[in-house]
Amino acid sequence: MRDTKLRGEGQVRAALEDVLLAQRGALIGWVPVCLGIGIGLYFGLRQEPDLLVMLWLGLAIICLAVLARLVHVAYAPLVVALLLILAGVGLAKWQTDAAAAPVLGFRYYGPIEGRIVNIDRSASDATRLTLDQVVLARMAPERTPERVRVSVHGTQVYAHFTPGDVVILTGHLSPPSGPAEPGGFDFQRHAWFLQLGAVGYTRTPVLRLAAPSPTDTATRIFTIRMSISNAVQKAMPGEAGAFAAAVMTGDRSGMGQETLANLRASNLAHLLAISGLHMGLLTGFVFAVVRYGLALVPGVALRWQTKKIAALCGLIVGAFYLALSGGNVATERAFIMVGVMLVAVLLNRRAVTLRAVAIAAIIVLVWQPASLIGPGFQMSFAATTALVVVFGTLRRFDLQRLPRWTRPILSVVISSFVAGLATAPFAAAHFNQFSHYGLIANLLSVPLMGLLVMPAAVLAACLAPLGLWEVGLWFMELGLRWILWVAQTVAVQEGALSHIHAPDWRVLPVLSLGLLWFFLVQGRVRLAGLAAVVVAGVLWQQTERPALLVADDGSLLGYMGPEGRALSKSSGSGFVAGIWLENDGNPVAQADAAARGGLMVQGRIAQADLGGWRISQVSGKTALAEIEGCGGADILISNQVDAVSRPCVVFDILRLRQTGALAFDLTATGDLEITSAQSVVGARPWNANQGAVDAIASLPFEQQKRAADATLLSGNIPDQ
Repeated sequence: MRDTKLRGEGQVRAALEDVLLAQRGALIGWVPVCLGIGIGLYFGLRQEPDLLVMLWLGLAIICLAVLARLVHVAYAPLVVALLLILAGVGLAKWQTDAAAAPVLGFRYYGPIEGRIVNIDRSASDATRLTLDQVVLARMAPERTPERVRVSVHGTQVYAHFTPGDVVILTGHLSPPSGPAEPGGFDFQRHAWFLQLGAVGYTRTPVLRLAAPSPTDTATRIFTIRMSISNAVQKAMPGEAGAFAAAVMTGDRSGMGQETLANLRASNLAHLLAISGLHMGLLTGFVFAVVRYGLALVPGVALRWQTKKIAALCGLIVGAFYLALSGGNVATERAFIMVGVMLVAVLLNRRAVTLRAVAIAAIIVLVWQPASLIGPGFQMSFAATTALVVVFGTLRRFDLQRLPRWTRPILSVVISSFVAGLATAPFAAAHFNQFSHYGLIANLLSVPLMGLLVMPAAVLAACLAPLGLWEVGLWFMELGLRWILWVAQTVAVQEGALSHIHAPDWRVLPVLSLGLLWFFLVQGRVRLAGLAAVVVAGVLWQQTERPALLVADDGSLLGYMGPEGRALSKSSGSGFVAGIWLENDGNPVAQADAAARGGLMVQGRIAQADLGGWRISQVSGKTALAEIEGCGGADILISNQVDAVSRPCVVFDILRLRQTGALAFDLTATGDLEITSAQSVVGARPWNANQGAVDAIASLPFEQQKRAADATLLSGNIPDQ
């Protein structure tokens, strides 16, 4: 019997080794996957690893590198995979520490001085300035944020500002806010990696204090970028001109909110961002023009390697496009992906392969580990991977029997369908919507983008030195107006858009790993990936939204009733209200949500009953002072400092600043479960820079009250 057992174990081991050895031809695809797992694990931690932990991590990586050379060749990739996962953790930690910069710890009102490094528009359509070299009143340089972002309300428009200008204004600043709800999008983390230490607004004029430095290369590129954007919009007025400026320079500050909404509803918003599509179309057009142009010269075509010359020209144009567009993360990622493929051409390798996609992903993850958790990285690599796999599969079929004129059409249809299908779950998870007619809109728009808009943009750039760039812009405008018409027509159709509730945090990792397993693994075991996709779908379907949500400033309550989420007020806190309703998959107007049943609102007091537990939310000092005890509530929430000792749980503004937004749910036993945003995020660098709040919380209560009042009213933390 023992011999039989040993033979069985040997057969299992041999079968496992056969499966592992069969993967050796496609192992490079797993390198970015393992790095990504490590990066994801780092961002999922609730406690920042200290120096000792990182030293142990480094030692483990060294030991694994040695072990990989000692184990059986079939098991070596498993050891390397674990090594890469640990390396991913280290890369994410490295970027987090490298991005460290001061974060404002309190509300500030006063003079703000800084240099303009970016101009865009906020969600409320206000001009928004990003400033560096910041100077704030009565604040030491080592405590001053590296960058701040200020929305300019009033009559000023972005064209009045010059890139590199040193400006001064009087405005309100506050620290980047945490998630609007526990487990939601963490703007603090996003701002950390942008070195954005404060955000705010001004209603006063922005004054120019000094001209741009003529020796600053970044400023000169920014100036060229904005000059081209302004010139394009002047030559091509209206939304088409703003669209053209976005495509050519990455400046979307001229786009109206209605146009943006139409593009999102029709799944055409990706045409705005300078991403892999634009970079690929541009460099592909340049590659084709140079290669076929040189082929027309017999002497050159016979003696020179025109394919490599065309690839080099495409690479140079792509690099210039990257610099001109501002060099944001999405464009950097697009350039890396295209650059890897063009370098493959230079090295006589196949350009469009999973190996090229994997190399591009490795470079992006090493350069910008935090990009993994953003929708741009996930959607672009999902689309690229799916397209490479599908078109690689189609090579096995004989398509030569099809009429020649049908092949480009079939290619566009397949690519649009595959890319849309691959990105749909990620878009739904991040943006809570799904466009039912997105495929039709893309079929009507993407070909025109490649055949007319991008070639016309290149033509305009080539004719600009001759003063004839209007010729290229005229053709470009034709294509862009068609795309805008398609977006508007599709967006207004009944049922064009479905809204989807936010998934459980486990859904995207399970879905991504399932799809990658199916694409990368060789043999029948790849079918296990489809099982993981099904599990992700079930998890998403079973995700339940919180029964009650509380904003982090205590000013808004959201109760999930039979009609949907009911809000405690019809106006104010609109940003948080919008996020809640979008995550519910029900983005109605705030006033409509406030009219729903489920909350008892009387004046400045809102109450909700949750399984016999009463939660009251009180707005304003006067309303809070008038409440005796807890007013019959089990939990009292206030947007003020509460100095009264009460016989219930109190979440006043001081406590909410430590907990962040709250979510209330009932357990299976009827108990009340309270989840805070801080407990989900944990103690991480991007939310640990709350020295002012912690300092207040450590004071005796009466001093807490005085310090908090001073913070709320004047925006300054008193000396202790």
